[in-house]
Amino acid sequence: MHRAASWAWWLILLTAMAAGQSSTPDPAQDQLPSAPTPQNNIPKPASVPPPPAPTLAPPPEEPAPAAPAPPSQPNERDQMMYTMRVQTNFVVVPVTIKDYKGHLVEGLRKDDFAVLEDGVEQKIRFFTSDPFPLSAAVVLDVGVPDSVLRKVNETLPALAAAFSQFDELALYTFGDTVRKEHDFSAVTDRYATVIKRLKKQGQEGGAPVAGGPLGQSSPSVNGKPIDASAPQGGLVYVPYREPHVLNDAILAAAQDLATRPKERRKLIFVISDGKETGSHANYAQVLKVLLSNSVSVYGVAVGDSSLPVIRDLDKLNVPRSGYGNILPRYAKSTGGDVFAEFDSNAIENAYAHATEQARNQYTLGYNAKSTGPSNTYRTIEVIVHRPGLRVHAKDGYYPLPIASGQ
Repeated sequence: MHRAASWAWWLILLTAMAAGQSSTPDPAQDQLPSAPTPQNNIPKPASVPPPPAPTLAPPPEEPAPAAPAPPSQPNERDQMMYTMRVQTNFVVVPVTIKDYKGHLVEGLRKDDFAVLEDGVEQKIRFFTSDPFPLSAAVVLDVGVPDSVLRKVNETLPALAAAFSQFDELALYTFGDTVRKEHDFSAVTDRYATVIKRLKKQGQEGGAPVAGGPLGQSSPSVNGKPIDASAPQGGLVYVPYREPHVLNDAILAAAQDLATRPKERRKLIFVISDGKETGSHANYAQVLKVLLSNSVSVYGVAVGDSSLPVIRDLDKLNVPRSGYGNILPRYAKSTGGDVFAEFDSNAIENAYAHATEQARNQYTLGYNAKSTGPSNTYRTIEVIVHRPGLRVHAKDGYYPLPIASGQ
């Protein structure tokens, strides 16, 4: 009995010890990682954002760009290059090439041309046959006789149609004075309206004169009539030569063309008999302004100047009467052309030919060194290395535009 109680006591003691050991944490067991939590490793599909709602608010402003770094001081090489640039004058030479029949010649290349300045061949730096938009100043002579003016008025709508939507036109009229009828703009209905109202009459004959030396109706010697029976003091008409300021009109148009963009082909389109008298500016002064600003003169000779015989006589300068027709001089010196037409249909065709010729020219460019005063005239000669072709180009130029007051 005593032994059974002893065994029972030891059993309780062993049980208590076993329970105590199981409740004491094991340090080694705490260092083991816990089992990983199950996860879904399949990536979720990217969500598509809904389209933004339309808004009238302006978009957020972009951050202002950083201020540029201050420019570095030019070194000696850069300064030398700059000095070389300002001493070089780039010269542009529009050129028209025709065959012996007067047809425009296309398809020429840069190697077909040579340009001489003051007799020295220049290296062609620029060459193109692409057309250029036109800045055209139309100068209309309203001092011609009535019959000629009426004929010209009938052709003016065809003149507007000869220009494209990329061209710009200004309109001037002249007789004894110069008037700008329309400033530079594209050809619109307003331009057509201006053309329609140009109905000024020309001058026919002169004032009647009675008596005196101009009124004698019979020949006389030393103031005494040869035929005493002839009536004296008859009424005669003395032709009156009113001012015909063609030089002033071309000068006004050239000065306005000087302000137009340089990438445009600048031309003056004169419709006149070419007679000049009474202008404040002379031919040499006007030509200097034309050549300084690369302006070409094209003309349609009307009236008597369109007749072959009169056309040749008009080239003569009659003392105190001015030149009969100075349009060919302006055209030749500036690289333009003159079309002498008599009837209305021929005049309309001349408009189309002149604008086509002015638009479709070869354009040559070269660098000319400044070897003398900037206002010194320099001659230009364009040569084509193909036989049987005629060259229309300006005879020379002035290196820099004329400053005001010169």
